[in-house]
Amino acid sequence: MEEKPPTGSSLADLIGNSCYYNPWFIPSFVRFAFNAWAEALREEKVAHWISRYVAGLSKKNPATIGIVMAGNIPMVGLHDLLCILASGNHALIRLSNGDDHLIPAVLQVLCQINPEFNDQFSIAQGPLKNFDAIIATGSNNSSRYFDYYFGKYPHIIRKNRNGVAVITGKETDDDLRRLSDDIFMYFGLGCRNVSKLYLPDGFKIEDLIPFFEGYSFLSDMHKYRNNYDYQKSILLINRVSHLDNGFLLTKEDVTLMSPISVIHTESYHSIKLLNQQLHSLKEQIQCIVSCSKEVNSSIPPGRSQFPELWDYADGVDTMNFLMNL
Repeated sequence: MEEKPPTGSSLADLIGNSCYYNPWFIPSFVRFAFNAWAEALREEKVAHWISRYVAGLSKKNPATIGIVMAGNIPMVGLHDLLCILASGNHALIRLSNGDDHLIPAVLQVLCQINPEFNDQFSIAQGPLKNFDAIIATGSNNSSRYFDYYFGKYPHIIRKNRNGVAVITGKETDDDLRRLSDDIFMYFGLGCRNVSKLYLPDGFKIEDLIPFFEGYSFLSDMHKYRNNYDYQKSILLINRVSHLDNGFLLTKEDVTLMSPISVIHTESYHSIKLLNQQLHSLKEQIQCIVSCSKEVNSSIPPGRSQFPELWDYADGVDTMNFLMNL
């Protein structure tokens, strides 16, 4: 018999029961996501964000914006939705099957704060129809379908991106513990999660592993554990050199994207040359984590999952796109 989620009508109940709807949405990660949004939506930050667009916010003819949401991490589509609401347009929402409870709950709260939002969105029950522009987020594979179906409309179509981290060897213990949040939060499923570590020549990856122990509980999560066991068996069968701490596998690899439970590593000789390399990969990178100010466009460890409202995915200014339709 299929197990049914516990009943409950409050947002706290929904957070507590979130893993029944999506096993990847464990309560601690969902609470983290809400806290990150609470920080981003502080009044002074919202005012700073909107101040950039005040001159263009008096739209007389709001457009209908189709939004195809992803469901890889909790409420990943919320930023696009907020942009549509803030720009005075109408959101036609296609929810992800992986996140079809949290977003409606947030919408309910937003409408309690501002009842006018009730008229600014609708949730599609089938294929999107009758829209003026589209924002769609998915994988590199799904983006090809998005291009085919939505290419004739004004659009923002997002593909896979990843976070990377640059280690210098000068990090404090706290820096390295915070780095573990950038790697493991949301099981590493987010586009801002660090999937690749750049290490200075001679640096031993073993020196980082003790600082990741705070996430050893992931080995008890069956979906994560299944991925870990599978990836470990592949590495062993193919005799690929790797490090295994019981819940994380690390291996040298030049590619940025790594599977769940795996981190790729690559050595570098100088920050200057590495900056050039990262610049050449900018279309694949969502964010760069580092303690060093010499690393271009980097953010401190522990901040990858706290983007500001003006930190647009893929570097595309969604508000500017919406106001210039």
